[in-house]
Amino acid sequence: MLKQVVGKVLNNWLVANGGEKAIRPFLYVPTSSLHQGQVLNAPRSFFGVEDFLDDDNSRPYTYKKEKKSKNTTKHISFKQRTVAYMEPFTLDVFISKRFVSASLTHRVTSKQVAVAGTNSKDIKAVLRSRSDIPACLAIGRILAERAREADVYTASYTPRERDKFEGKIRAVVQSLIDNGIDVKIYLD
Repeated sequence: MLKQVVGKVLNNWLVANGGEKAIRPFLYVPTSSLHQGQVLNAPRSFFGVEDFLDDDNSRPYTYKKEKKSKNTTKHISFKQRTVAYMEPFTLDVFISKRFVSASLTHRVTSKQVAVAGTNSKDIKAVLRSRSDIPACLAIGRILAERAREADVYTASYTPRERDKFEGKIRAVVQSLIDNGIDVKIYLD
């Protein structure tokens, strides 16, 4: 289409000059063609980096490549396929310097079933401190009540890599267990 537009403009320019053959102005249209991952006849890009493509010629080499599995026919075990349905609820505990929050989430639908945190108005007014051990015990008790209202009686908990299962996290989980929620704890 660009070639047609340029052709019409140049032909109109020749007619305007009375049909005399004049030197046509040179119009540079940068084009690039890729052949085996190398750039041919292309000007350098703005930052001085040519757009070489990666092995499968899908993206420029500057993008982060996906990690490819060494074993493409890797077998997924029955337990890996069914654990989300056999233990559908997971416990998530977050503790910062200022507050504590915990939630029960359904693995398959990713919806939060019960949530409790020391930032909520009703809990904030009762507690003396929002991040100490008594606050963690209170969060566990309130989360257990809300989970029972939602008919959730079991959950699984896997601590994050940076978290140790001790202190405040253990207090929240122990409070849930004491108030009737069966929590399976998976430590690596």
